[in-house]
Amino acid sequence: MTDLADIADVGRDARRGGYSRHGFDRVELELRQWFTEEATRRGLDVVPDRNGNLWAWWGKPGPDAVVTGSHLDSVPGGGAFDGPLGVVSALQAIDLLRAKNFSPAKSIALVVFVEEEGGRFGVACLGSRLMTGAISAEAACKLTDPDGVSFGEAAHKAGFDPLRMGRDEQALRNIGRFVELHVEQGRGLDVPVGLASSILAHGRWRFTFTGEGNHAGATLIEDRRDPMLPASQLVLAARRAATGGARATVGRIVPNPGGTNVIASSVDVWLDARAADDARTREVVAAISEAAASAAREEGCEVRVTEESYGDTVHFDTGLRDEISGVLGGVPALPTGAGHDAGILAGHVPTTMLFVRNPTGVSHAPAEHAEADDCAAGVVALASTLEHLAR
Repeated sequence: MTDLADIADVGRDARRGGYSRHGFDRVELELRQWFTEEATRRGLDVVPDRNGNLWAWWGKPGPDAVVTGSHLDSVPGGGAFDGPLGVVSALQAIDLLRAKNFSPAKSIALVVFVEEEGGRFGVACLGSRLMTGAISAEAACKLTDPDGVSFGEAAHKAGFDPLRMGRDEQALRNIGRFVELHVEQGRGLDVPVGLASSILAHGRWRFTFTGEGNHAGATLIEDRRDPMLPASQLVLAARRAATGGARATVGRIVPNPGGTNVIASSVDVWLDARAADDARTREVVAAISEAAASAAREEGCEVRVTEESYGDTVHFDTGLRDEISGVLGGVPALPTGAGHDAGILAGHVPTTMLFVRNPTGVSHAPAEHAEADDCAAGVVALASTLEHLAR
């Protein structure tokens, strides 16, 4: 756990607890510098790509490399393991392979993706989406954080040219096979290490309710057009619609102007919805949207729905998964409801994921945890995987 301890004080959030580390902010840039120093100390060549992702190479960059890695950013008030565990494990897997004098026949690369959580600019897996063309550079660079700073402006300040961002054919050609190690974000494992079989279809929708701003004391109830009422009904509708294994969550509500003694003029509500397949996910969102529209009409308000990001069900490469399972002695495979950069890459290159057991199932929260012995088992499993694939 030494490498995790090295960054344990970087980005602590005194108000929320846990960590707040977001793409191209001061904290994430400090973590990127930490990774660069650690990789360089191991003799790896660190090269950023044009979309802001960091690559550390053992061997020369080129086609058919074995690539592993994860991210260093977090959700607001997130845990210590989501993202950094995969990065730290990749570094330590290199240590294990070097200690046994392994000489890879194929180059091995470690990658750190930028803004995986979407905690600053609202779109998850932004670095991998840009690299694969899942989002255009124009659309990505227009995304803004709560302070009005655009992704393009933040990238430029960090030393990247927004005009050069977008689908990166060379980077994709360099990935022969991709393996991401991650802490498991539920209670699906009863052994230290497992593999991912699939990722639920999931997306994010923004509901903007518009009413009439007014005085909280001087405006009679019957004279109000308060967008907070239909916004609150959306929260309840999300819970009602999440049946049969579907998940629907409202984790963020922003009223405008946000005064205690002010009836809001508008309210933005963000919905996260996930289900086993596209049809079921769309069905859940449609039911919630219908309830939101009905509640808005009843209060004399209007609502606009914007899909901010979406990913269909991901089925990881079964051949690669079975191959790695055999290398690791038959570890179990399980689906996950959490999105990952590996899920974005899966439509372009053979991809799989290793999971490290999470004893409580808590994630995206300060209480997120993995035992030291299980983390060590994850490093060994990743090292064995890289050794097998790079022979």
